[in-house]
Amino acid sequence: MSAIDDYLVSFHEDPGYLNWAAFGPMSPAARAALATDADLLATGRPEGIAEVGRRGPEARAEIAALVGSAPDDVTLHASTSHGLQHALAGLDGTVVASSAEFPSITITLARAADASHGRLAPRWIMPVGGRVTADAVRAALDPAVTALVVSHVDFRSGYRADLAALREVLGPDRLLIIDTAQSFGAIDADWSLADVVVGHGYKWLRAGRGTGFARFTARARERIRPVLSGFTGTVVPGLPADEVPDPAPSGQAYAVSPPDSFAAGRLAVAAAELRAVGARSVMERLSHNVDAVLEIADRHRIPVTSPRSAAERAGLVMLAPADPEGFGGVLAAAGVRVTVRSGAVRVAPHAGTTPETLALFDDAVAGAGEFIAP
Repeated sequence: MSAIDDYLVSFHEDPGYLNWAAFGPMSPAARAALATDADLLATGRPEGIAEVGRRGPEARAEIAALVGSAPDDVTLHASTSHGLQHALAGLDGTVVASSAEFPSITITLARAADASHGRLAPRWIMPVGGRVTADAVRAALDPAVTALVVSHVDFRSGYRADLAALREVLGPDRLLIIDTAQSFGAIDADWSLADVVVGHGYKWLRAGRGTGFARFTARARERIRPVLSGFTGTVVPGLPADEVPDPAPSGQAYAVSPPDSFAAGRLAVAAAELRAVGARSVMERLSHNVDAVLEIADRHRIPVTSPRSAAERAGLVMLAPADPEGFGGVLAAAGVRVTVRSGAVRVAPHAGTTPETLALFDDAVAGAGEFIAP
């Protein structure tokens, strides 16, 4: 079989699962890595402990290969929020962000500003439909702005930000910080356009929770103080006892402590799996399944509020039936898993979503007619 065929047959979630934007059922490779490492740590043998201890560097190397950077630029964290805390807590100036962003951005930015004693200030924008476009950002720029923090894919609208356009409007002197929670593992993108790339593996990478990561370029490291740096992020290898050394001159300055080896092992194999099949192949297959969801929605006359063009969408299809709660209840009763939130129904397939699951969705929608039209 081809690499993409091998990848697709590794999807073992229950039929009807269309909720990848909320949680990605763990892949067989991630589950096997967890079991193997648990066995290695069960005896206390030094060689087993040492083997599992290598999972952190392995995960950093795999993520670095996917984002096109050096492994030392990558740090591992418990979540996307943790990575964003490192990125925002050490910034100065004015940071542009949409007030409709996921709370990992809005709350983290607000808390960082509160603790900055005036060194950092948010500039909240309210772009139409929550879509952070280059035009929306341009209108907010002035000499005080030092950075933009944005979700690569918006969790409510499903809109995929144009990284190249954002990079161009920001220019070379402002940082672009992106949250890839709804795109990493699903979308093929040029990550070099961003100065800080923050993400996790528990959705589209299928690695389970605890698998956060962040990549800081040299330009980002020049402007973001490692205020949350821990003992593993210094110029001293090993344990820097009896001294407080300088932060490391690499992305490791934003590390706090040794990573969770179980999480790092799962992230390493999931990232390696994506690298083997290729992000573009995954995105193309996912796009095929998004087209199938859109066709079903159109045939049943359900309004779609998320983008339809391939350049602006990812894996999230936002539906707006007249009664979202009632519509979602019919889907749930039929064994179809989606997210109902903020007056919308979010349907999120993945590359490995099967025709059986799409047929279940189609049949369930056919039985929800009374909740579709006003």
